Amino acid sequence: LRTHQWCFILFNVLLFHVLLFGADLLEEYFLRSLPLSYTDAKTLEIRERARKLDTDALKANLSSTVSTAATCSDREIFLLVLVCSSPENKTRRNTIRQTWGNVTDASGYAVLTLFAVGKPTSVATQLEINEESQKHRDIIEGSFIDSPETQTQKMLMCVEWTVTFCPRARYILKTDEDVFIGVPSLSGYLLSLTQLEDIYTGRVVHHGVPNRDPQSPAFVPIHQYSEEFYPDYCDGSAFVMSQDVARKVYVAAKEAPASVPPDVFVGICAKQAGITPIHSSRFSGEKHISYNRCCYKFIFTSSNMKEDELFKDWKETSDGEDCSL
Repeated sequence: LRTHQWCFILFNVLLFHVLLFGADLLEEYFLRSLPLSYTDAKTLEIRERARKLDTDALKANLSSTVSTAATCSDREIFLLVLVCSSPENKTRRNTIRQTWGNVTDASGYAVLTLFAVGKPTSVATQLEINEESQKHRDIIEGSFIDSPETQTQKMLMCVEWTVTFCPRARYILKTDEDVFIGVPSLSGYLLSLTQLEDIYTGRVVHHGVPNRDPQSPAFVPIHQYSEEFYPDYCDGSAFVMSQDVARKVYVAAKEAPASVPPDVFVGICAKQAGITPIHSSRFSGEKHISYNRCCYKFIFTSSNMKEDELFKDWKETSDGEDCSL
């Protein structure tokens, strides 16, 4: 090949890598929100109330609305994973228990995976959940009927349970049951953080629009939320909060509209508490990432996973073999 042909090939290789890696860098730059000011009196009040939160008083009130055999045993948890699950999806929970949910240690730090469900409409399913809960001791069950309309209530239950019964969990990962979680890569990222408070990170949604269609299950009445856009928030398929953020969200939740989607609800509470969401392209959001072993060892999440995919992908990414740059 002539010199100009080699130059042309080299140029295309460089252009490919710029497009491949530059897209993520640009995305993170444009979705990086400006830090919020703490001079607002309401924000300062929320942060102060969160700091002084009395967990003993919370336990007395929460015990009548949440049924669980799960416990943190008052030990320090580095990463608490809360999987929002449908009561009927026992098979999916077992799949998670046998794959990424089976990780209990990351670089010497404790990892704990639990499942959050509402009450089923079937008595037979409730009996199965009772048995499953006693066997695995990893289910948190709310007193509400589990339905599309109660998912924000389930999100709030997760936050309440965390600040009440697992106050020594450093980070909380909320995720859905159809998501693959790269626990080692996510833990490595969290261990590298120099900022220890106000951590609220995931795939940030910018300028989300409320659903104003009365016929839609996701309908948000204008009297419940009147703004044209939602504040920036982390996509609900998977996001991470530090313990202090969970406390602040819990305090702010009392004045947040419960009719919005659960991830938006957390974003509204975070804004009220002066917390800025941190974007990372390693969270896939609602996207399913095509499988590649080294890619899956790098990313934090991939959505819309089938059960056979979870088994295969987890086995191959856990083989201990390193990937080159």
